[in-house]
Amino acid sequence: MAKALLEEGLTVRHVRTALAAIRRLLPESEAPLAELRVVVRDGEVFIERDSQLCEPSGQLVMELSGKELAEAARASALRGLVRPIVRPENAADRWFDLASVWDGDPAQWERAVDGYQRVTTADPTHAAAWNNLGLLYHRMGRYEDARRHYEVALAADALCAEAAYNLGSLHDDLADPAAAVQWYRRALEVRPDYADAHFNLASTLERRGDLVSARHHWARYAELDPSSRWGEIARAHVVLPMESP
Repeated sequence: MAKALLEEGLTVRHVRTALAAIRRLLPESEAPLAELRVVVRDGEVFIERDSQLCEPSGQLVMELSGKELAEAARASALRGLVRPIVRPENAADRWFDLASVWDGDPAQWERAVDGYQRVTTADPTHAAAWNNLGLLYHRMGRYEDARRHYEVALAADALCAEAAYNLGSLHDDLADPAAAVQWYRRALEVRPDYADAHFNLASTLERRGDLVSARHHWARYAELDPSSRWGEIARAHVVLPMESP
């Protein structure tokens, strides 16, 4: 079922939400996708059954679409109202989903920053939102803000490998390869099969002249991502030391 949903273009996050909802709504069905349809609107997952739309919790959507709900929330905030439009227990997740859509478009980055800030206000321990805020600031060239948000993400969740990886990337951009190596290795301690961390660590080690260690990480990346162009680049680096005089 998960493969079918991914082939329809749903993200991994959406698939996980949809599968949990389907198991809740049709626990004994052998062909749930024949009875239900998964709908994604403005970053939110809904389940359609018998022409009726409901949230993953099973509650029917009676009035506002996901987009209208987000617009109403923004209008409410601009008017300074304290009363939430979205139920408090779902506010953080809904804003995170919306911000995750916006942060893929540079024209929407400020909107995404606002969305992630709403998440961290509602849930200060939301490590993924702190990390994504850091990444947005990183892309904007606001390096100190990026560093601070990555560190808050790790304080919220010491196992947030993405934040450690992003700190490595940030220090690479700041021409501090020693610190970059430290953070890439931290990311790999948390997630040993983190392919991008192997690739960037290999590149940084090679620039520092540590060809033996670099070769190990090039080889590991090639194992994890064998069919991509980046895998070909990694394999080329693996053989370079052997061919050098």
